[in-house]
Amino acid sequence: MKKIFAIMSCVACVTILSACNTVQGLGKDVQKAGEAVESVGKK
Repeated sequence: MKKIFAIMSCVACVTILSACNTVQGLGKDVQKAGEAVESVGKK
């Protein structure tokens, strides 16, 4: 089970990082994720 979780985590990280072409893009993605968490916290 741990092995499957580790593989899925690696695949998710590679997918996320490949979607960000620049450091600026990564910053925007992190900001959007933070805003989503913040909006859930306000509910």
